[in-house]
Amino acid sequence: MTGRPNVLVIQADQFRWDCFGAAGNPDVETPALDSLAADGVLYTEAFCPLPVCTPSRYSLLSGRTVHQHGGWTNRSTLAPGIDTFPRALRRAGYRTSAVGKMHFTPTYLDVGYDCMVLAEQHGPGRYDDDYHRDLRAAGLAPVVDLLDQEEHLRGSAAPAYWTTYGTGRSDLPEAWHSTTWIGERARHELDAWTDDGGQLLHVSFIKPHHPFDPPAPWDERYDPDALTVLPGWTEAIPDQDQRYGNEYFGYEGLTEAALRTAMAHYYATIGQLDHQVGLLLDRLRDRGLYDDTLVVFTSDHGEYLGFHHLLLKNGPMYDPLAKVPLVVKFPGTRASRRDTSLVSLIDVAPTVLAAAGLVPADPLPGRDLADPSQSRACVFAENRHGPAAFMARTATHKLLAYDDPALDAFYDLAADPCELDNRIADPACEELIGELRDALANWVLFDTPPPVHLDERAPTIDAPNVPPRDPARHAEHRHWFAARATESAAHPDFAPWRG
Repeated sequence: MTGRPNVLVIQADQFRWDCFGAAGNPDVETPALDSLAADGVLYTEAFCPLPVCTPSRYSLLSGRTVHQHGGWTNRSTLAPGIDTFPRALRRAGYRTSAVGKMHFTPTYLDVGYDCMVLAEQHGPGRYDDDYHRDLRAAGLAPVVDLLDQEEHLRGSAAPAYWTTYGTGRSDLPEAWHSTTWIGERARHELDAWTDDGGQLLHVSFIKPHHPFDPPAPWDERYDPDALTVLPGWTEAIPDQDQRYGNEYFGYEGLTEAALRTAMAHYYATIGQLDHQVGLLLDRLRDRGLYDDTLVVFTSDHGEYLGFHHLLLKNGPMYDPLAKVPLVVKFPGTRASRRDTSLVSLIDVAPTVLAAAGLVPADPLPGRDLADPSQSRACVFAENRHGPAAFMARTATHKLLAYDDPALDAFYDLAADPCELDNRIADPACEELIGELRDALANWVLFDTPPPVHLDERAPTIDAPNVPPRDPARHAEHRHWFAARATESAAHPDFAPWRG
């Protein structure tokens, strides 16, 4: 083994924890992730700290909870003075790079990466990043993605977009799809690795985040009628979730047939992602670097995918949303083990630092996943989308506490794994509910969350691919993509959504 292990962090976006083969999914084909799990540890009870992209990503990088780092929304900046594992590795002499979706403000925010090659999706980053500059140079626009993600363009989408819940074939060829673009540039970064260790690469895919738009031929990979509907699907939105029935789409009209079509395309985007992961791991093996590399695969949050008749991610912190896939292959070992202990994405930073032989600059609340002596009885999460919400979850029970106590919920997961029987008012549960409320109170002070930290002028990396901070350039770039999207959407032959 080399003196210092390499680190490869592979991150997906909106990846439901049970949607790959090693996690028990009966339909989706993920040979690369299954192989990685066979060489490492599959954590079956891993949770994100907040089920929104940027806050969760800042927690993964910093090893801190969201109420500690203050990045509450997708439009926030990691506050100065908060250390990250990329910064710590860079100080220790590591070569650090990132490829794909980071979702920072500003786009090329310096969190410790020497090099960043970005492919963004939501917000201003789309009009700064490398991917969209490459698309524009080729005369291409990701129309399906623009119509789904840009609020001012959604009205241009055809009726089929709404009835299929935005699921269909990408208008881009596979070679230009974000998953392929990210995978190719990540392999280019791996090709620059030397044989003496001390390198970090963070690869972050946009998918399987909506829209569920795999390119051809991936979009035909799964027959919707042959798929197994996942646990938790209900024929209608339960009364407890009615207030979320019109988030992003109107889910009251979601039929099982429409859900199956969404699942087929969601699985296809996962299959395409898995293919690119396989190419990355093969590149490590071909270079003789695989065994000496710490490999982490995870996601920033989950996806309902029909749970309680919902799609996407706006709603309560039920397990399909709060749980994430987590596989860790430690350097020098091939464990092939399932770990059912409660873990969190805040554990990734201390795990990476420990593998590199480094000590955090400040104490972190997470734990080194390689140390079996460390464990927790309860895992926590929080959310600021809508009413403030907090989750305290043990191996068998879950408390969801809101700033409006009338919304509170308590579930006995052993008897009710689909979280349909709210027992918050059950006298038999009063003692356990009180214990979880106390645990939450000890975890965070409810009435003093830090404000969202946003600094569009924060330091960015110094690299030739970082565009100047020019509002006129940004606006012109945005206008070009909007014009292409509306023009394409109005064309009678543009029909990417399949019913």
